[in-house]
Amino acid sequence: MSIRSTAALALAGLAGIGLLTACGSDSGGDEAAGGRVAITVASDAGLTPEAIRSFDQQIAAFKKKYPNIDVTREEYTWTGPTFAAKLAGGTLPDVFTTPFTDGRTLIARGQVADISGEVSKLPYANSFNKNVVAAGQNDQGKIEMVPIAAYGQALHYNRSLFKEAGLDPDRPPTSWDEVRADAKQIADKTGQAGYAVMTKGNTGGWILTTEAYALGGRMTQADGEKQKATVDSDGAKAALKMVQTMRWQDNSMGSNFGYDWNGINQAFAAGKIGMFITGGATYDNLVSQNEIKPDDYGLTVLPLQGAEAGVLGGGTLAAVSVKSSKAEQQAAVQWIDFFYMQKLITEEGAKRDAENRQAEKQPVGTPQLPVFDQATEEKRIGWIKSYIDVPLDQMTSYTDAAFNQPLVPEPPVATQDLYAALDPVVQKVLTDKNADVDALLGAANSKVQTVLDRS
Repeated sequence: MSIRSTAALALAGLAGIGLLTACGSDSGGDEAAGGRVAITVASDAGLTPEAIRSFDQQIAAFKKKYPNIDVTREEYTWTGPTFAAKLAGGTLPDVFTTPFTDGRTLIARGQVADISGEVSKLPYANSFNKNVVAAGQNDQGKIEMVPIAAYGQALHYNRSLFKEAGLDPDRPPTSWDEVRADAKQIADKTGQAGYAVMTKGNTGGWILTTEAYALGGRMTQADGEKQKATVDSDGAKAALKMVQTMRWQDNSMGSNFGYDWNGINQAFAAGKIGMFITGGATYDNLVSQNEIKPDDYGLTVLPLQGAEAGVLGGGTLAAVSVKSSKAEQQAAVQWIDFFYMQKLITEEGAKRDAENRQAEKQPVGTPQLPVFDQATEEKRIGWIKSYIDVPLDQMTSYTDAAFNQPLVPEPPVATQDLYAALDPVVQKVLTDKNADVDALLGAANSKVQTVLDRS
């Protein structure tokens, strides 16, 4: 859901109505001025000054390669409600990012530019991981939105709080029982939240779905050509009851039950949370936006329990405004290729990105799931090996096992409506000691089924 950064995140998604560029227009006026084109491009909101300088260096390098294209950076971070508002209000940049769950809906509704013709000219257009690129393809299999990052959910933990609580930070929990026990010990010994979850902006439903998957549940299932709601499945009930027990019996979840993605990242980086779930590559955002202390950081895989247990996987797509002219669309794809893709596919791009990031004290080498294939990702790591500065020895519990865990895609239809229906369920369980999990999920299931029937 990152993107929800990126990524993280990501990282979920939502759809609304038409787009309008912030500095371009649908008149094509920029091309008339001697072939010049102007585009706005998304950058994460809240970046550190170092990260902003790194981004601006990339713009300068792009400008050298494409001197006729003027690029303006625009702050943008995806959240469900704000994305819907920006989409409806026409205030998104020319090049913006969305989670995988947005892709098919935005394409089907014609709410993104069809850049498949330009994308097909890229030398790697046929080399994407098929499971990854599907999120940005139309019904004919043409790529209208470009996958730029993929992720599997992971458990992030604070090594300093583990030590303070008398736990071994090199031995993170490997079962949900251990997560619960470690969270209680952290809360009892340090006074901080041992485990925390997001609850707002559709993130509550996103994380509950992640927990349900890890316990063998699913939130929807195929029913012919339709989808049947199963948010009241045994896995979902077990996940929510686990959170309820940790909150009210163990008192291990702190006192803040209104986190969104940005808020929980900030609290975690500040040492207020022992463990939380989000996309595996979120370390980049924790550094660039929250200035986490590297020594505090630990990463491990989610515990999987049950025959059908799996890790929720997703990613980030780059899209182009539907209001952009043909020249602006071409320039936008050139930016997507230069800024997002070259660092994944070429030695020159990978090293340029690593050098820029290192010069501006941004992390290099954060583990990520490959957009292409594992062989291509291993080449990329080889190209930047001398630049890698992330604490990989504190992430081995993740890197040793993540690629072998079964990935399960997010619910394929009305994903954000499903997540939105579950946000208040998670909030209720965390704020009402007498909340009835079965009744809450039953009501949510009916609500989600109504949405699915309309889709």
